[in-house]
Amino acid sequence: MVEELARQALMTGELVELFPQLCRTAVMKHLDVLTAANLVSVQRRGRQRWNILNNKPLQTVCRPWVQAHAQRMASSLDRLREVVEADITSPTPAEP
Repeated sequence: MVEELARQALMTGELVELFPQLCRTAVMKHLDVLTAANLVSVQRRGRQRWNILNNKPLQTVCRPWVQAHAQRMASSLDRLREVVEADITSPTPAEP
């Protein structure tokens, strides 16, 4: 549901249609959990209930985690580059 709501705000009925394996009650329970976690806000327009993703909490949690892994990956790539460059510049033994 989070991925679907990341694409666009959806009415509850639209979410029910996107998840045919779940009944409307189950979709509503999921939305209640997401709302309680401040990941989804609800705007009512007449009889329509629009569910809107609040990605700020996700960014707060994910950004430091992604940055830490990105830094480790960059360090690994730097070491790989050094090994490859050392291998390229080292003289190759002559074949007999």
